[in-house]
Amino acid sequence: MGNTRVSTVIDAPLVADDPKAPRTERGRRTLRKLLDAAAEEFGEKGFHEASVSSITRRAGMALGSFYTYFDSKDALFRALVADMSEKVRTSARSALNDGMGPLEIERAALTAFLRFAAEHKEVYRIIDEAEFVDPASYREHYETIAARIADRLRAGAEHGEFRDGLGEIEAWAIMGMNVFAGLRFAVWGQSDKSPEEVADGVNRLLAEGLLRR
Repeated sequence: MGNTRVSTVIDAPLVADDPKAPRTERGRRTLRKLLDAAAEEFGEKGFHEASVSSITRRAGMALGSFYTYFDSKDALFRALVADMSEKVRTSARSALNDGMGPLEIERAALTAFLRFAAEHKEVYRIIDEAEFVDPASYREHYETIAARIADRLRAGAEHGEFRDGLGEIEAWAIMGMNVFAGLRFAVWGQSDKSPEEVADGVNRLLAEGLLRR
């Protein structure tokens, strides 16, 4: 696996040719504050109860400044889902390094995700609400993650550790395990198991299956 690079995330929600994309470092910092405030607001209140005025107060900025970056609360929510998706990606990638085997990669990526979810519990509510607020963003979030897992599975087969023929079905199944492991052990908590122990358990299932040997 090649060298990993952690994204700044700040540039992810607004593409370069978006007329509202910030062009200066100060603008990018302001956008970051706005997205962080939105994560708190949407995470606590949900989309429908959240308000632009409350988000800007949390961010410590004037209400009118909001419209420099977004046309509406819906546009901010879409950007936040993209931002959260990018954070999930970078949390996993930052845990990977050259020399890791395929199973070690899956374990490290899941451990990193569990730690991220424990620190950012709001990600589950925000992504879940996207199913109804912006279904396209919701679907893209999970399709993108599944595609990354499928790529890793194929790379593991080429490496000789995974069997041939792994792809979309297995990727979605693994993603499902990871998502619900995160919900149970990182978001709900009340467990004496560390992220490493949870990832070890999932890894054993990947490596050994369920059948008695």
